[in-house]
Amino acid sequence: MRAAASFGALIASAAIAATCATPQGGTLRPSDVVQPSAYVSLAPVPRGRAFEIAVVAHIHSGYHINAHKPTLDYLIPTEITSALPKGITLSESVYPEGQMMKFTFSETQLKVYEGDVVFRLHLRAAADAALGPVDLPLQLEYQACNDRSCFPPVKLPVTAHLEIAPAGSSANPIHPEIFRVPAGHS
Repeated sequence: MRAAASFGALIASAAIAATCATPQGGTLRPSDVVQPSAYVSLAPVPRGRAFEIAVVAHIHSGYHINAHKPTLDYLIPTEITSALPKGITLSESVYPEGQMMKFTFSETQLKVYEGDVVFRLHLRAAADAALGPVDLPLQLEYQACNDRSCFPPVKLPVTAHLEIAPAGSSANPIHPEIFRVPAGHS
């Protein structure tokens, strides 16, 4: 009985390791499938001014994540969530459409993201927002899959760093390589 239980545990471990195998033959934890980075559109951000944050998600080759509006109801959508500080408000979150792809584990084509994907948050600094440096804690929630199976959902922290300046301050557009692309496209 003990040998059978040990053998079962060994088979389960091998199945998990195979599920997370990279195309190069190594293993990858589900939390390592995506590397997110956050970028702010203005420096500094004057009080009373609208600005954007882009979360750029680099998805490891050979993997994909479900789109924000997945094809099937039971699939876990990709989302950016935040606990915004007083004085910063979110007006809209913009997600790319995703692309329809067919995988061996599903009879249906699925709407997914792969490669590099840009998620945009449209925000505003209130007239009374605290001046100075601000760290905006964000969280990227996703479910990663390869062409054979899906992994447990993951929540990754990502922080946007910005500076709040007095109203009327000069605001310099930054990261044009990210913000020149219309929201909702990648």
